[in-house]
Amino acid sequence: MVSSLKKFAPRREHKERGQITGRKRLGLLEKHKDYVLRARDYNEKQRQLKRLRERAQARNPDEFYFNMERAQMKDGQHIEERNEIISPEMQRLMDTQDITYVKTQRDINRRKIEKLKSSLHILDQPLSGGEPKHTVFVDNDAQVENFDAAKHFNTLPEFVKRAYNRPTVEALEKEEIVRPSNQTLKKASRARDATLRELKDRLEREEQLKRAESEMLIRRALKSKGEKKKVGTDRLGLAVYKWKAERKK
Repeated sequence: MVSSLKKFAPRREHKERGQITGRKRLGLLEKHKDYVLRARDYNEKQRQLKRLRERAQARNPDEFYFNMERAQMKDGQHIEERNEIISPEMQRLMDTQDITYVKTQRDINRRKIEKLKSSLHILDQPLSGGEPKHTVFVDNDAQVENFDAAKHFNTLPEFVKRAYNRPTVEALEKEEIVRPSNQTLKKASRARDATLRELKDRLEREEQLKRAESEMLIRRALKSKGEKKKVGTDRLGLAVYKWKAERKK
């Protein structure tokens, strides 16, 4: 009974000695638990170096792998052929995320691209850089020769080339068209330029994400089993492989 009560009795707290005043310039005094961590890290590194030395001593100088032709050393780093084409940002994405994340980001980016394109269409800004086109179908050649766009759209000739906000003749007769101020026009022009810049960045990101997704699929397939052969190169100069069809049981 007495022995079981000893653990509940108050005990003296043993405190570890700190660094003395004359040696504070050397930093905190290392405790035993700090020494254990440092010693374990040191011993693990020594064992790893020992394994590498043993491998180097037992290495066959005539050993050859085909991957040696596609890999090289650049600035002390091991670089493979396919890694040189991918941008550093996409390379980090491929190293830290899976293909599901890349597909999700592509879907989000595509929806934003469609939204920006629709807004530019409303702003009468053609994406191709040329004049916007509107195709009208007629029945015969005579209607083509006598076709009047202003009469067909029921508007004035000044508004024929507009892709949006094209008022009809009746609307012009009923209401007075107010011309927007210069400040409003400048604000709309800045908004259009910002939308174009964002769309350009989104399109570039879509191309990078598409390339990263394709590269992740190819690398996953290269790691899997199956007979394959190189059939050519793509537009970036990377190898394109074709796998032999296998019958599944």
